[in-house]
Amino acid sequence: MTYELIIYWSEEDQLFVAEIPELPGCAAHGATQQEALTNAQDAIRLWVDTAKEFGGPIPLPKGRRLILA
Repeated sequence: MTYELIIYWSEEDQLFVAEIPELPGCAAHGATQQEALTNAQDAIRLWVDTAKEFGGPIPLPKGRRLILA
């Protein structure tokens, strides 16, 4: 699944944050952009698996763009 992903530097936390807007509450972080991306991919899998387990809705990915900031 290809969900929109936004990666940005958090000055406050001193790390990169990856947010997945299409999956409410789904986010990850890392010391590098690549680490944040890898962690976000894990977070997406866990989010979807949890939604399946509890019968929650799983939004279809819009897949329009990938943003790295």
